[in-house]
Amino acid sequence: MSVLSQEALAQLYTGARSLHTFRPEPVSDSTLAALYDLLKWGPTAFNGQPGRYIFLRTAAAKARLAAALMPANLDKTMATPVTVIIAQDSRFYEHLPKLFPAYDAKAMFESNPALVASTAFRNSSLQGAYLILAARALGLTCGPMSGFDAAKLNAEFFPDGRNQANFLCNLGYGDPAGAKPRGPRLAFEEACSLL
Repeated sequence: MSVLSQEALAQLYTGARSLHTFRPEPVSDSTLAALYDLLKWGPTAFNGQPGRYIFLRTAAAKARLAAALMPANLDKTMATPVTVIIAQDSRFYEHLPKLFPAYDAKAMFESNPALVASTAFRNSSLQGAYLILAARALGLTCGPMSGFDAAKLNAEFFPDGRNQANFLCNLGYGDPAGAKPRGPRLAFEEACSLL
């Protein structure tokens, strides 16, 4: 593998911003499908892929979400072209015979709810991060957020209890006019150890 260009690294990381204002330009269904087709290749434990995604694209779909949002997130979410609910499937292990045929990993999860919960949360979080990077790679801007009432959201979108919301992400073509100054990051020496 080769090192990505500085331009590509800037699009994915160093120049990318989490924005809260978006141009009114819609995000096409084919772009959302391409986004998933990229993010699905990110690694997860046992290739379990517990992430589940609901792309809210219409005013009616977003109206269902409104009651679960914190007030500070309401207006910006309603004005965003797409809001994604990144969720975790509590029975992701049912797909392991197909996704991880190396051996019977499904049996390891079936009788261990604590392992299921921690694995689903950790790996759907990873998949949410892959979603952000895939979106940036496709020229989209992201506004991830956790300011919502999970119980209300889950009751509305996942009434059978199988899936549970992890976090939300607004997607669209960002309007940098609404950007706030970028926050600093910790230096290598502050965040990392070499042993």
